[in-house]
Amino acid sequence: MLQVSSVSRSFGDLRAVDDVSFDVAPGRMTGFVGANGSGKTTTMRIILGVLGADDGAVTWRGDEVTQKVRQRFGYMPEERGLYPKMKVAEQVVYMGRLHGLDRTVAQRNATELLEQLEVVERAEDPVEQLSLGNQQRVQIAAALVHDPDLLILDEPFSGLDPLAIEIVLGVLRDRAARGVPVLFSSHQLEVVERLCDDLVIIAAGAVAASGSRDALRAQFGPSRFQLVVDEDAGWIRDLPGVRLVELDGPRAVFDLDDEADDGAALAGTVVRSGQGERDQAVLQAALQRGPVRGFGPVVPSLSEIFKEVV
Repeated sequence: MLQVSSVSRSFGDLRAVDDVSFDVAPGRMTGFVGANGSGKTTTMRIILGVLGADDGAVTWRGDEVTQKVRQRFGYMPEERGLYPKMKVAEQVVYMGRLHGLDRTVAQRNATELLEQLEVVERAEDPVEQLSLGNQQRVQIAAALVHDPDLLILDEPFSGLDPLAIEIVLGVLRDRAARGVPVLFSSHQLEVVERLCDDLVIIAAGAVAASGSRDALRAQFGPSRFQLVVDEDAGWIRDLPGVRLVELDGPRAVFDLDDEADDGAALAGTVVRSGQGERDQAVLQAALQRGPVRGFGPVVPSLSEIFKEVV
C-alpha cells in the first residue's frame, strides 16, 4: 500500500500542497481529481521523489520510499516524455532497460503491451509519426513495461478517442486485477467514475473529500428519489416533507426534507422518523393512486459530488 501522510509543499508564499493524506490500496484504482492548480501533479511528483515535501511522509508497504523502491514504480507524466525520432518498440524497450530489465524480457513485455494497446503495427515507426492519441498509448506502454509494483498516471486519457479509452481502461483494469495499486488523475470525470474504486478530491492544495466511490455517493448525495407512475405525478408536490425537483409527466424526481415532522402524514400513511421509512411512505402513497412503474434513489454523479466539495 502507498500511504501519503500529512504531506505539504510550498513554493515561496504559495502553499501548493497542504496537509494531504490518502492511501492507494493494492488492487484498487484510485482517482485523483481536482481543478487545474489544485496540487495533483505536485503531490504525484512528491510521491515519485521529483520534488521533496516540506512536511509529512510518503511510505510504501510501511517503509520509506527510497530510489530503489521508486525504480519499481510506473509513472506516466502529463507532459509526454518520449523521444520523437526513436522507433516505438525501441522506445518502450529502452524504458524497460532503464528500469533494470534485460533486453529479452524488455522486448517481450514491449511486444505484449503494444499488442494490448493496439499499436503493435506501428512498432517500427518513429514516435513523431504517430497521432497524439497513439503517442499516448505508447507512453502508457512505457510506464508499464517493467511490470511495476505501483502505477501513477497523470492524465492517462488525454487525447484519446472513446475507442482508445476503452482499450486503455482494459489494460489498467488488468493491472489492478493482479493486485497493483493504481493512482491516476484525470479531468474526464465520467471516465474516473467508471474506472475508480476509490476517489481523492483535492482543492486549493488540500483534500476536500476521499473514500470509496460508493461511500462518497452516500455521504454527499442528497436524499433524492425517482418515481415513475402511469399518470401525471404532480400530486407528489403536495406531500409533506417532499420537495419536487423535476417533473416530466408520470416521472418525478424529489428530495426528502430532513426537517419533516415525525408525525407528518402522507396520504393516510404516518411518516415515522428515518429516511428509509419516509421514502417507503412516499411509495405507499403512490401505490394508493395506482401502479408504480419505477421507484428508487437517484445516485449522484462524480461531477455533482465534485461541484459540491470544491
